[in-house]
Formats: sequence, C-alpha cells, structure tokens
Amino acid sequence: MASFTLKSFTGLRQSSPDQTSFVSNVPSSLSLPQRRTSLRVTASRASPNLANRKLRVAVIGGGPAGGAAAETLAQGGIETILIERKMDNCKPCGGAIPLCMVGEFNLPLDIIDRRVTKMKMISPSNIAVDIGRTLKEHEYIGMVRREVLDQYLRERAEKSGATVINGLFLKIDLPENWDTPYVLHYTEYDGKTGATGQKKTMEVDAVIGADGANSRVAKSIGAGDYDYAIAFQERIRIPDDKMTYYEDLAEMYVGDDVSPDFYGWVFPKCDHVAVGTGTVTHKGDIKKFQLATRNRAKDKILGGKIIRVEAHPIPEHPRPRRLSKRVALVGDAAGYVTKCSGEGIYFAAKSGRMCAEAIVEGSQNGKKMIDESDLRKYLEKWDKTYLPTYRVLDVLQKVFYRSNPAREAFVEMCGDEYVQKMTFDSYLYKRVAPGSPLEDLKLAVNTIGSVFRANALRREIEKLNV
Repeated sequence: MASFTLKSFTGLRQSSPDQTSFVSNVPSSLSLPQRRTSLRVTASRASPNLANRKLRVAVIGGGPAGGAAAETLAQGGIETILIERKMDNCKPCGGAIPLCMVGEFNLPLDIIDRRVTKMKMISPSNIAVDIGRTLKEHEYIGMVRREVLDQYLRERAEKSGATVINGLFLKIDLPENWDTPYVLHYTEYDGKTGATGQKKTMEVDAVIGADGANSRVAKSIGAGDYDYAIAFQERIRIPDDKMTYYEDLAEMYVGDDVSPDFYGWVFPKCDHVAVGTGTVTHKGDIKKFQLATRNRAKDKILGGKIIRVEAHPIPEHPRPRRLSKRVALVGDAAGYVTKCSGEGIYFAAKSGRMCAEAIVEGSQNGKKMIDESDLRKYLEKWDKTYLPTYRVLDVLQKVFYRSNPAREAFVEMCGDEYVQKMTFDSYLYKRVAPGSPLEDLKLAVNTIGSVFRANALRREIEKLNV
C-alpha cells in the first residue's frame, strides 16, 4: 500500500530543522495566486507554531462545498488536498442558484445555462400562479448543471494551489494523542492502475468532510443520523419549440400525486429540461411520484427523450454533530439543505468557504496548529447567520405541505405581489428583506385566512370520502 509519509509528524509540537515538510508525491511548494481577500488572522497565542511546514488539510468531496473550501484554504496559505471520486458527477439537483452566489463566488456567466425570470407555481388542481413580477431587470435565478459547476470550482481550487486527487475516501484513523495526525485511507484512480485503483494513506492535520449526504467522514466521527429525502430526476431533451417555452421559465408542481411532502419541478438547462421530485416519507413510491410529475407537465414536454436518470439522498436537517476536534462537516454532509424549497448549492459553497476561513484565521495562514475552538467559530457564525432561515422554512413546510387543501392555499398566497417581493429578495440575496408593517399585517391576515380555508376544504373532502 502506497502512503504519504512524514519522517516525524509535527502536528502539535515543534520539529527539528531537518524534518520533512510535506508528504511524498504532492508538490511541496505550490505557486499561489494573490488571495481574493485579505483575511485578518487572530490565532490564539497558545497555538503551537508549525516548524518548517504549513498546516495540512484534506477536503473530502469535490462538490460546491469541497471546491469552495479547497480554494479558500489554498489561497490562505494552507497545504490543501481535495479528494473526489467522481469527477464527472451529475447529482440529481434542480441546479438553481441565487443571484448573490454569482457575485460572491465570482462565477462566470458561461457556466449558467439559463437565467430564470419567470416561475409558475402549480397547485394540486392545476391552478397556475405566475411568479416573478417583482424581479428587477438585472435579477434572475441561475440554472446550472452540477457537473459543470462542480468541475469549475475544483479547477479553480487547483489553480489556487490545491492538490486534487481522483480517489475514493475509505476511512479515517483518529489520533490517539493530541500531537498525532489523522490518517486517511483512500483508493486513488490515476488511470494507470485500472478500475481497481491503488490503496493509499495520507497524514493530515485537519479534515473537512464535504462528501455528501452519505458522508463517510460523518460516520468516522460519529456525527449521527438524520432524516433524508430521495431526489429523483430525469433529464429530458424536448423539441426546440417546447424548449423555447422554458427559455427563462421554471415550473414547480405541488400535490399528493407528485409528492406527499415536497414538490415536483421542471427546470430548464442548456439544451434540455430537468424533471424531478423528492420525498422523505414515501421513498419507495418515488418512481410513482416521478411519473405523476411527468404527467402533470406532459403537454409541455411531449416528444421529449430521456437522456439521463439520476437519484440521490438529500438531507432534511443538520446532523446532531457537525464537528469533532479537527474534523468539521460542511454542505450536505452537515445537513445544510433547506426544508420547503430544498435549496442546497449556495449553502454548501458558503459553508465550505466559512469553514475554510475559520481554519485560515485560526492557523494564521497555515503557520500554527488549529484545534476544535477554531472550527467552533465556523459553526457559531453559520448558525447565527442561517439557522433562522432553516427554522422558518421548516415551519412553512409543516403548515403548507401537509395536505392538498393546504397546498392550494400556499399557491394562492404565492400570487400575492408582496409575498413574491419578500420571497425573491430573501432568496436572491440571502438576507431578510425589510418589510412594510402594514403589508406584514395584511400578509398575516391573508395567511390565517388561507389556512382556515384550507382546513375547511379538507374537512369537506374528508366527508365526501367517508
């Protein structure tokens, strides 16, 4: 078994000048571009210096969370290794990103397939409400393909100095003492060893787990389980005249037929549409829900050809434990997907960057060892900034996704211009939009009215079914 070795690991103690400064077959000196921003570093005075080397961090997983983390680490002076098994991974993901992500992560416009400025929310009785009237001329929801976005972020991390390895992460040997490294076991696929790959090990100071809902890093630290949804998606190439209809339009379908606790979608891509759905409570019926979603949209995708079928677990809430000593979880591995909307791409990339920034700051740009208190700052900042959003969307899902009458009320509410403005402002810029007290009062009254009408309608339906 090949391995990354050190003459003497210098994780929490000073080393002598003749000690090896990095692992074999990874460049010891990488040309780093000028950092995007200047991070103010304030590592604890008690943090031990690392003699003759930089802090060494492994990022497991090369999706938006892993790519953003690896880039930030490398730009911050950290020796960074990113391990990703499927370089062409096509995750079954709607692919919607908020406008603020384009600017925050400096994404080139050519990786955005479509700029959605119109949406249709379609109720169980097929009443369609047009959404997007409040968008300004420059505002849009970006639609991306995950294989394109993920590759771009990995390549950018590599250009910043990260070492990217095509490999399957297997497990972590946790340190026995406070001054010993984490030992990673993985299989590397370099194109020379065939499909079986080559077993290898690597020693690192810290680990960021960005390896998705089935995270092996999470299992290694006993992070606990969480509820998860199954997302099922078909990519369908439709005739040009029908593709024109979806040029800047996305559709969302709600109803017991498409999902008992989520929604179905038709999202436009470069030369096809992504048609999908998801569920937590009835995973065994996912193909039935997918068929229903296709049937609801059948007139608009008639003549289409399925070119890819995808399925993947999606977390429903943060894990009970997202941090252990020098190991932190980000993205889907941490459980950062919102209820109600199912959004995860932005939060994945943002959590990866925030975690990496905490490491850069705590290590004084790779000069000092970090500990759990440094990574704890990432969690505290994340929870303070975004946890309220998750809680609000959780409540919305419980109120409006529980029955078809409730979904009818939800779609009715989406037709309100004030609701649209507040929703889009919050989604596009990931901040709480300032509202009007009078309009907020009207919204509260309308919401209560919608809920009462939904409950009355549900009771009448139950009577008919007796």
